[in-house]
Amino acid sequence: MKPFRRRRRGRVQATFEPAEAHLLANLSAQVVELLRDRSGESESSADPLASQLGMGGPALPPEDPVLRRLLPDAYRDDADDASEFRRFTEQSLVTSKVANAEVLIESLRAGGLDDGPVADGDDGTEVEVELDPAQVQAWLRALTDVRLALAVRLGIETDEDLERLEASEDDAEIAFGDVYDWLGFVQESLVVALD
Repeated sequence: MKPFRRRRRGRVQATFEPAEAHLLANLSAQVVELLRDRSGESESSADPLASQLGMGGPALPPEDPVLRRLLPDAYRDDADDASEFRRFTEQSLVTSKVANAEVLIESLRAGGLDDGPVADGDDGTEVEVELDPAQVQAWLRALTDVRLALAVRLGIETDEDLERLEASEDDAEIAFGDVYDWLGFVQESLVVALD
């Protein structure tokens, strides 16, 4: 990856290798799928006005730990208030998170990402993205969501967990840890380009 850099009129630009672009798009699409599966679980609301306004979401927190992290309770000390808040806000939060991920995926496609599989040693065309300020915000939010999802799956909650991951001898865990670190680099590159 060639890091993000500032362009004209508040825009930023970066270039990704095909495998990197596919990885970003794939991870974002997995978050979208997870969120859409959750929003499909919502039962119809007893309040018709809430349903019309898209506020009739589920009242119970998700069982999946990744979704619990992406869609946390607003009130940790009051289950009733948390449930009521969730019922009226979760659908809009899911919609927002899905929209952010879709902006990331679409900007990769606009930059040259093809939908075909990437072979080892693929020397395909680099994917160049140029983002306007609104797209930058969507990317930052989408990258945060992907990193949160990976952190949950890897059991990262503290600095000690990161040290444990670095000392791991499990090849799969090491690979996902490397992806987690790389996503942090992408996000940091984007933030630095905004300064």
